[in-house]
Amino acid sequence: MLTLVTGGAASGKSEYAERLAAACDGPRVYIATMRPLDKESVARIEKHRAARADRRFSTIERYHDLKGLRLPCGTNAVLLECMSNLAANELFGEGSAGKAAVSAILDGVDALCAQARDVVIVSNELFSDGEAYAPETLCYLDVLGEINRTVAQRAHRVIEVVCGIPVIHKNEGERAG
Repeated sequence: MLTLVTGGAASGKSEYAERLAAACDGPRVYIATMRPLDKESVARIEKHRAARADRRFSTIERYHDLKGLRLPCGTNAVLLECMSNLAANELFGEGSAGKAAVSAILDGVDALCAQARDVVIVSNELFSDGEAYAPETLCYLDVLGEINRTVAQRAHRVIEVVCGIPVIHKNEGERAG
C-alpha cells in the first residue's frame, strides 16, 4: 500500500507518517534523504533519529537514486522522509538526475513499492504561501509539485496533516499494518 503524507512546515506530518509506518508488522526501513550539510541540518537529523529510536526502524541514508536502492530482504514497510529533500538532491545535487529528476524519483518510488508491502512517503505542501520565487526555486517547486501529484494519483492513501490533525483526502484499501 502506498501512502503519501503531506503538510506544511512543523505540521506534524513526519510524526504522523512515522506512526503509520511503525504500525506495520515485520521489518521496517526508514529512508533518510536529508544531507547533513550544516549544523541546522545535523540537529534536525538528530531530532528525527531520537524521535524514532524506539520504533525499530533500520535507517538507510539515501540522497538520490532510489531506483538503485535494494532494501533488506523481508522488508515489509518503508518510510521515505522526505520527498522534498530528495527532489532537491536529485535536481541540484552532485551525482543527481538533474533535469530527469521527476522520472528518476518516480521510478524509485515504483522500485520501493515492488520491494515492500507498505510504503509511506512524507512530502511538503506547496504553493499555499502566495510568494514570488526566483527561477531556480520555481523549478524546484514545479518538480516537487509534479512528483506529489503523480504519487498522490498512484497512492492508496493521501493524508494532509494540518496542525497535527490528519485530513484524509484519499483512502483506498485497508490501513497499513
